[in-house]
Amino acid sequence: MALLERLLARPPQLPLHLPAHGRGRALAPPLHQLLRQRPGRWDLPELPEIGGPLESEGAVAEAQAAAACLLGAERCWFGVNGASGLLQVALLALAQPGERVLLPRNLHRSLLHACLLGQLRPVLFDLPFDASTGLWLPPTPDGLAQQLEAALAQGPLAAVVLVSPSYQGLVGDLPGLIAVVQRRGLPVLLDEAHGAHLGLDPRLPAGGLACGADLVVQSLQKAAGGLAQSAVLLQAEGDEARTAAIERALLWLQTSSPSALLLASASVSLAYLHSPPGHRQLERALSTGVELRRRLQQGGLPLVVNQDPLRLCLHTAAIGINGLDADAWLMERGVIAELPEPGCLSFCLGLAPPRQVLRLLPRRLQQLRRAQGAVPLLPFSRPPLPALAEPELPLGQAWRAAQQRVPLAEAAGRFAAEPLCPYPPGIPLLIPGERIDAARAEWLQQQQRLWPGQIADTVSVVAD
Repeated sequence: MALLERLLARPPQLPLHLPAHGRGRALAPPLHQLLRQRPGRWDLPELPEIGGPLESEGAVAEAQAAAACLLGAERCWFGVNGASGLLQVALLALAQPGERVLLPRNLHRSLLHACLLGQLRPVLFDLPFDASTGLWLPPTPDGLAQQLEAALAQGPLAAVVLVSPSYQGLVGDLPGLIAVVQRRGLPVLLDEAHGAHLGLDPRLPAGGLACGADLVVQSLQKAAGGLAQSAVLLQAEGDEARTAAIERALLWLQTSSPSALLLASASVSLAYLHSPPGHRQLERALSTGVELRRRLQQGGLPLVVNQDPLRLCLHTAAIGINGLDADAWLMERGVIAELPEPGCLSFCLGLAPPRQVLRLLPRRLQQLRRAQGAVPLLPFSRPPLPALAEPELPLGQAWRAAQQRVPLAEAAGRFAAEPLCPYPPGIPLLIPGERIDAARAEWLQQQQRLWPGQIADTVSVVAD
């Protein structure tokens, strides 16, 4: 009963974490109305009048067609396994077994799972790094062009994946990046999990479809007020072969009994976000975010410059605090952040920020600085990674091999046997099949000290 007790517990004073509906405050009114009905009446199978994501008739098919029209896509599919499941679907639709795909170092690990399942060869490109925050930054078009040319010199590619926005609300030159890839005749899969709201207000950058991406995946719990696990895959243009490949991959990876509630969440949250009332709700949330940022900066609190006012990122390293320590201190005082990292602490304001956030969060962060602050932390070490790298041992072979755990200090020269992912649970610091050289082993030991409780002092390697 421990889980149930947690769900029934009184919420904290300032829940500033995902889902973006803010524990129900920003749920679309029709979805809120549905959830107020008798419990369970919405837990339905694929009845003929309801259908499912792969059915040509029924309410789901109609809702998907309406969403595609609303968002300017040729086709749209709802998913009930989160953005993770639809990213996997999209990548498997773009590449055949044995083909190479170009992926950024800040990829979500679900894409690695897709490479494993589809027998694809991941080629990883490095990203700009900010030593003061410890964050990977968006790539530049010129940098991506160089890495893409280097990757193509080693063999053909089937597709390129980009991530925008990042978890911290960072957005680069997305039109320029997509153009770089498409000039070489390659499709772009955009992981836009955190960006369903982009392009809907002048204070926000444009979204992936408007920038020309071929396939876009959005998580509707991260930026559209949907329930957790509801997501959408958008296809920009009609391509019968690609459409068939997507639906085949959906058949492989999605449940045959999709939740009618989650399908309704996808439909309703998108429709409401793009409606006049949804626009007004977003405008209010953005105004709160802009005002909160102004008050914090006025109070001398350092913030990471980003492009999404709904993601507030405190630069904890600048005030001498590890973000994980700051998170623990705030959590004891009823402030729940979304993402702690060694140099930063990110808050998700959501589509209906708590009423007391403008008053209470600046106060709590000033108290944090007085209680925990010190001299700024030393700059973070850049990951010792090549600009371009393909695992030396095939991904599937390394991940399925017999493995053993060795101390990080003794890992040099060994092949990684599984991903190493501190919080957030998704961005790997180590890929199966990569050889851990001495510099990487030393850097991982530094990371272990920076991520207390998140990185073990041993690592899984392929057994001798």
